[in-house]
Amino acid sequence: MTHSAPMSPITEDDIAHFLANTPEFFERHAEVLASVQIASAHGQRAVSLQERQAEMLREKIKALEQRVMEMVRNSHDNEAIAAKVHAWGCELQRVQQPAALPQAVVRGIEQHFDVPQTAIRVWDVAHEHTEHDFAQDASEDVRAFASSLTMPFCGPNLGFEPTSWLPRVAVEEGDSLAAQSLALLPLREGPIDSATPAFGLLVLGSPDAQRFDATMGTEFLSRMAELASAALQRLR
Repeated sequence: MTHSAPMSPITEDDIAHFLANTPEFFERHAEVLASVQIASAHGQRAVSLQERQAEMLREKIKALEQRVMEMVRNSHDNEAIAAKVHAWGCELQRVQQPAALPQAVVRGIEQHFDVPQTAIRVWDVAHEHTEHDFAQDASEDVRAFASSLTMPFCGPNLGFEPTSWLPRVAVEEGDSLAAQSLALLPLREGPIDSATPAFGLLVLGSPDAQRFDATMGTEFLSRMAELASAALQRLR
């Protein structure tokens, strides 16, 4: 006498697979849809399967609406930043004296973008500019570091040498605050990601440790670096 092997119990996955691949089941047993009661996501009451599906659909629509609103807000923010970058670039074009350009770069960034701490150094400048402050204090290590950057660096202040160029921010108590986060923008001829050696470094700092976060987008900072580089070519 032979004995058949015991059947494996039906699992939830088996049921889900059957229902997904047998849609006519609900056509033959429409009463099942009406009779199934499940817990609502908005309380302890039981609702029909159709009502629960409607709730899920409303939740998906709400999530999509929130995403659309976030995209609209980001679009408006980007438009505002783009307008500021454009205005700043136009100001640089109107500077007549080459020696005034570094200060115009710094002042414009502080005013248009509310950056509290800004500094700039440019090297390999023409002889008539070598005595200006913006042409001082850039060591060979700093120059090599700037040339190694193919995109803006954003992150915490880890004691980089260029942070010593930044002014400290005064607070009400009379004390001052050092930069806690930084954006370092290489200045070079051509695109920011080219292999051309940098001829300067633009440093943006903030006492706010989250202002220049390592995860932030750098597209606008890259465009700012390229605009500043194009203007500062007149110093060489």
